[in-house]
Amino acid sequence: MAAPYDVIIIGSGPGGYVAAIRAAQLGLKVAVVEKAHLGGICLNWGCIPTKALLRSAEVYHYMDHAKDYGLSVEKFSADMAAITKRSRGVAAQLNQGVTGLLKKNKVDVIWGVAEIAAPGKVVVKPAPEEAYGKPNPAPKNALGAGDYEAKNIIIATGARPRALPGIEPDKKLILTYFEAMIPETLPKTLLVMGSGAIGIEFASFYRTMGSEVTVVEVLPQILPVEDEEIAAHARKRFEKQGIKILTGAKVTKVVKADNSVTATIETADGKSQEISAEKLISAVGVVGNIEGLGLEKLGVKTDRGCVVIDGVGKTNVPGIWAIGDVAGPPMLAHKAEHEGVIAVEAIAGLHPHFMDKAKIPGCTYCNPQIASVGLTEKKAKEAGYDVRVGKFPFIGNGKAIALGEPEGLVKTVFDKKTGQLLGAHLVGAEVTELIQGFVISMNLETTEEELINTVFPHPTLSETMHESVLSAYGRAIHI
Repeated sequence: MAAPYDVIIIGSGPGGYVAAIRAAQLGLKVAVVEKAHLGGICLNWGCIPTKALLRSAEVYHYMDHAKDYGLSVEKFSADMAAITKRSRGVAAQLNQGVTGLLKKNKVDVIWGVAEIAAPGKVVVKPAPEEAYGKPNPAPKNALGAGDYEAKNIIIATGARPRALPGIEPDKKLILTYFEAMIPETLPKTLLVMGSGAIGIEFASFYRTMGSEVTVVEVLPQILPVEDEEIAAHARKRFEKQGIKILTGAKVTKVVKADNSVTATIETADGKSQEISAEKLISAVGVVGNIEGLGLEKLGVKTDRGCVVIDGVGKTNVPGIWAIGDVAGPPMLAHKAEHEGVIAVEAIAGLHPHFMDKAKIPGCTYCNPQIASVGLTEKKAKEAGYDVRVGKFPFIGNGKAIALGEPEGLVKTVFDKKTGQLLGAHLVGAEVTELIQGFVISMNLETTEEELINTVFPHPTLSETMHESVLSAYGRAIHI
């Protein structure tokens, strides 16, 4: 039995490796168990490489619209192999960065698959040869299979794509996001099942690159977690780009041919149609990786495929904690990172603040970008608030016009009684970089008066944020 640790973290994704580094900073003896990719799915097969793909698509878009900027670009084309290679290179660079950070902070890496044999005891078996993509080699000086002890065990095993019965991914015609981000060639036609962040990002990427794309969403609106008005604005933009969108519709059957799929789609009115495409991307959500950890025999409580935790990551079994996607929604990397820090600080006795999920921003990196935090207008009203709503279009912003990005909208929702900012919802250029201003405001319990009295720099897109607040109080200047 290896010498005991203060903390063993199962999984080295954003939650796991950040928790490990914070634990080391606090003087705890810590190890992470990983089976394939330091940095986890987000860094290697999710958030980061998809943003590299989307950046290539953005550059391609501007080349295609060079004349709108007084420029001439001739004979440009897309090399999907080179685009994919760049994306994988970005992921590899950051993977090495995580490796270096763990080494710098003297975090032990245990290479293999973990099972919790009992509270305080982790059994690690050899890592599997098969994993999404090619597994990274174990870092130098990594520990291997064996029995390990820890006063505290943090489960940070993330999530995987959800598969619908009868429409299971086959990595050739029916794809998950793993296969979708390493295309060998550009499909002429593509069907995307699901219009959450993952589905819409891939729909945006492939459409920009030239594929004919159809999106099917079972709910009445695309981007179901977003404010209705923001989602409607985004839908118009997508459809203007040529993306076909079917809402209130579900794929009931998929028939595969040698090089295509034909999907039967039923709509809310009972009608059905068939759509054929070269590829189908299944983006119908993710499910927590709770299997094989020994949770059932330990009595760790789970709910709908996720581990149940309190505000600092504790499970119902003493000494066992959980963070990130495996601990439930919102399944976002930054939520996992923050939960990791909270859990480790609680272990160290620092009494951290509980996670406030109402103040976790969400971002979708399609074209146009979408970002939000807090309550939508509808949710605020359902919660009993009497609201003030401010709106400001990008067309009223000088920087947006200069950028050639005049289509966008910033929407703010305030409690009419107190002036509390309840939510902010943005669609347009670079809004994923703007949203943090509203997140900080909500975290500091800023009122509308303080936001109104804040000086925003000119000319910037951030002025749309200020004007939206002014609009809620009948004071907008540029509309």
